[in-house]
Amino acid sequence: MPVDASLPRRAAAELIGTAGLLVVVIGSGIQAAALSRDTGVALVANSLASAIGLGLIITLFGPLSGAHLNPVVTLTSWWGRRSGGEGVSGPEALVYAAAQTAGAVGGAVLAEVMFGRVPGTFATQVRGGGHLLVGEVVATAGLVLVIQGLGRIGRPRLIPAAVAAYIAAAIWFTSSGSFANPAGTIGRAFSDSFAGIAPQSLPGFVAAQLVGGAVGLVLASLLYGNTGRAASDAGSDPGSGSGSDAHADADSGTAAGPVAEIPRTKQAYEPIV
Repeated sequence: MPVDASLPRRAAAELIGTAGLLVVVIGSGIQAAALSRDTGVALVANSLASAIGLGLIITLFGPLSGAHLNPVVTLTSWWGRRSGGEGVSGPEALVYAAAQTAGAVGGAVLAEVMFGRVPGTFATQVRGGGHLLVGEVVATAGLVLVIQGLGRIGRPRLIPAAVAAYIAAAIWFTSSGSFANPAGTIGRAFSDSFAGIAPQSLPGFVAAQLVGGAVGLVLASLLYGNTGRAASDAGSDPGSGSGSDAHADADSGTAAGPVAEIPRTKQAYEPIV
């Protein structure tokens, strides 16, 4: 059933969803580190919990706000609208980004409180070095490409599972651990834990994520063409599902489509970490 959400409701969904994501990421990291001294085992637990939680949050909040949970994803939605597709407007993008950042900080503090730790303590784990920034560019570009690619080939309903799987893998195959989310990165600075990042490392990581988002958009355009054309092609491709479903996906935007049926006036279903 379509969900016609006002901007305040969508902003609340972004805030709560991003807070929930940070609770999962930081909470599972604290729990894993407490249960095992083996960093590899802790990372396995943290990555699995993060991926599962992310997929569930995307599925739950997607029909409300698109479940961006990530300013980079919101920026790709805004760019899609500027390019002739559907997405969020400039003012809506600012509201989304503010809600995501507030939610990330709130989720980090909640995770600290939940485990009996002192809330508001900044992380001390410095993540520096050019190789880590390259890792963040790769991680974020890949995330955007997954979302954009599935939307443009008419497979938006695969996005929750695909994004969760990608993040689980990217945590392992990137040197940075795949933060890939400016709001989430800021939130993780408020937790001196396994998943934390020292405040002095934030500027480099956030800049790398923004660059990665732009690279992902360029790659999606090179591989799948522009937004409008990709949507039309998806609608006429017999392999993209029934004619009515493909047409609905094309009308709802191309950066990604909805997991559930979402009114065409809303932005495309675009999740992220």
